[in-house]
Amino acid sequence: MKELVEIIARALVENPDEVVVTQTEKEGSTFIELRVAPSDVGKVIGKQGRIAKAFRSVVKAAASKEEKKVIIDIQ
Repeated sequence: MKELVEIIARALVENPDEVVVTQTEKEGSTFIELRVAPSDVGKVIGKQGRIAKAFRSVVKAAASKEEKKVIIDIQ
């Protein structure tokens, strides 16, 4: 999952070198923290959160194949 999030995030932002993705496993769930440059946060979230919602949908679909629950935190 970490690689998928990183690939999508790098494609969306203008500063791909500042994309940092960390993944932790807790209680059967996978927590993914996505950090981008402050100037790129709006690009990852999108108007009214549409891009973030689509981002989460894609990752959730990929996680469903592995029967895992994935939570993404964008910072």
